[in-house]
Amino acid sequence: MQLRRAIAAALFVLLAATPQARATAEHTYARGEYGIIAGGWAPNKRLAIAVHGEGEGAHDKFHAYLMSEPKHRPLAVLDNISHENNLDTASDAYYAEWSPDSRYVAVSFRTERHIMTLNIYAIEGHRARLIETPDLFHKAAGRTVVVKTDGDMRSYFPTVKWRGPRRFDFNDYRLFVEDDKVLADKLGELCSPTKMEDGRYSIEFAAHATITLGRRDKSRIGMLRRGVFQR
Repeated sequence: MQLRRAIAAALFVLLAATPQARATAEHTYARGEYGIIAGGWAPNKRLAIAVHGEGEGAHDKFHAYLMSEPKHRPLAVLDNISHENNLDTASDAYYAEWSPDSRYVAVSFRTERHIMTLNIYAIEGHRARLIETPDLFHKAAGRTVVVKTDGDMRSYFPTVKWRGPRRFDFNDYRLFVEDDKVLADKLGELCSPTKMEDGRYSIEFAAHATITLGRRDKSRIGMLRRGVFQR
C-alpha cells in the first residue's frame, strides 16, 4: 500500500508539474538566466538541473544543464533534451527526481502534449551521462513503441521514485486506442480496456517494478505488477 501511495504521489507531482491543460509552457530567458526545474536541486545542494534557451519563447538552442551550486554555473549539457524534442521551455514544465546520494537523476518533460520523455543520467564529476530508461511495456508486450510512428499510443507518463542509491520504483503508464482487444488480452491484469462508441477500444496500461542499476548502469527490471492508472 505504501508503494502504491508513493507511486501515486510521484505521478500526481509529475502531472501537476506538467501543463496538460495548456498547449505549450514557454519562457523567454534573459542572457545568463538558467531556470532550475521542478525538483531540480540535488540532495547535496551542490548540483541542480536547469534549462535555458535563446530567443522569444526560448526555442532556439534550448537545453537542460547540470549546474554547479551555489555559483549557479553550467557544468554540462544533458543529452537528449533540446529544441528538437521538447514541447515546453518553461522550467516548471520539467521535473527531476534525484537519487538520495545525488549520483543519479531522472528528468521528465513533454515531447508531445500527452507524451512524456523520461531520461536518466549518471552524474560523474562535472558531466551527466545518459543511461538506459526501463521499458516495462516492452517486457509485458514484447514490443517497443516508437513515439514518432506508433500512432496508436495516445499518452505516456513514466515516473521514478528512488528507494536507494541504485534502486528505484518505476511506474509506466500508457493509453492506446486499438481496433480490437488483442493488445488488452496480451497485457492481462496490467491493462484496463474500455469499448468506445465507435467500436474501438481505449486500453490503459499501467505497470510498476523495482529497478536495480547493475554493472555499467544497466537496468535490471524486477517483477511487473499492476501500476497506478490515471483514471
